[in-house]
Amino acid sequence: MTMAVVSAVALLFHRFLCWLLIVQLRLGLAGAAIALNASWWFIVLGQFTYISMGYCPGAWNGFSSLELWFLMVLSMIAGNLKNAQIAVGAMSICMNLSGWQMTIFMGFRAAISVRISNELGAGRPRAAQFSILVVFMSSVTIGIFFFVLILALRNVYGVPFTNNPEVVDAVSSLAIFFALTLFLNCIHPMLSGVAVGAGWQWLIAYVNLGCFYLVGIPIGYVLGFPLDKGIQGIWTGQLAGVDKVQGHIIVQKHSQKQKDTSCRNLYIISS
Repeated sequence: MTMAVVSAVALLFHRFLCWLLIVQLRLGLAGAAIALNASWWFIVLGQFTYISMGYCPGAWNGFSSLELWFLMVLSMIAGNLKNAQIAVGAMSICMNLSGWQMTIFMGFRAAISVRISNELGAGRPRAAQFSILVVFMSSVTIGIFFFVLILALRNVYGVPFTNNPEVVDAVSSLAIFFALTLFLNCIHPMLSGVAVGAGWQWLIAYVNLGCFYLVGIPIGYVLGFPLDKGIQGIWTGQLAGVDKVQGHIIVQKHSQKQKDTSCRNLYIISS
């Protein structure tokens, strides 16, 4: 209810600012940007005020948007390239498309997390394994579809979002990197959901923080500036961060499986 009230007030505030800055003060596009930023900050401050006043002690789980902030940091880094407008425009198009795709797999993550926790809680590990297999095969199949689709449309998939040929060319140059990102986007949420369902929330938090901020951003910066790889180098940093996350989760799952097997064997021998 509180979220709805804050959003409704923010909408009215946004309409007033747009009228004031665009119509009355004639600031044009700059006025629209100021109004949008002010409205977003209004929502943030409204939610923070509600939380900090102690009305919902169970609603605060810490800063859980580190993955989203990671993408924003990469956009800020791209803003320092030589052709900053072209680079930021191309990255924004790819990030928005990636965000649309991620909405599908966020649903997968929530579903597999609940399913795994229910099956393990009921003492049915084989059913949990079957659920993992089903969602893994589904995710990989959809990931391959998106990978092939982007490569097939590499020269035109940026056209609906801009009429600037330079931005379209920059988006096309990111096709292979973006296709790999969409493929990994299909697998990363699934692995995270499995880990959360198994009770490894702490693992996901530390792995995401370490891989995105200690691996992805430094690699993107080094490739983008000292090695002069431009926007492709910055995007490679994102790929490195996501790939590192998935690798850590897979290794942790394999290690846990080996520990469980060793414990069962020890129990059998001792009995």
